[in-house]
Amino acid sequence: MSNQDTAPRQPADGLDVRHETFTISRRLDAPPPAVFAAFADTALRRRWFKLPGSGATYHHEFGVGGGESAQSTFTVLDAPPEHLDYRSRYLDIVPNRRIVYVYESTVNDVLRWTSLVTVLLADDAESTHLTWTEQVAFLARTGDGSADLPHLRGGTALRLNGLAAALQPPTRPAPSAHVRD
Repeated sequence: MSNQDTAPRQPADGLDVRHETFTISRRLDAPPPAVFAAFADTALRRRWFKLPGSGATYHHEFGVGGGESAQSTFTVLDAPPEHLDYRSRYLDIVPNRRIVYVYESTVNDVLRWTSLVTVLLADDAESTHLTWTEQVAFLARTGDGSADLPHLRGGTALRLNGLAAALQPPTRPAPSAHVRD
């Protein structure tokens, strides 16, 4: 497949927008305040929310009306680098319970999609049941567009795997055994 077949393209008339919704649920081994902190605290957030590629920059302001911006350059074998740009804005925050935000994703200055995301955090016996619902409007497709939703859903699932890992306490190396003669 050539780069031309996979390059993002916007429909000529601007009317061909595809809307999708997906939900991912996870049980996380941390109480809701710890999960909420992983979204709110920038240092914790950097442990699990990352753009692929190199040279990434981030700015995060957690609060209604605030948001996040991130940029990076993603390179794959036999393809020109892609310049990624992510921008979000928080619309609603209920501490330890709910985060609602919108974001846009741009690749090489082409707005690919924009989404409304609702993250719900429910108590689940000293853990958290996280429900991530994303309503997306695909504005530019890769090829015929059939891989766009699986790509976004898969990337979100990987990001939530990173969230689960970031919530785990750091492991300490096992003490070394000393042998005496």
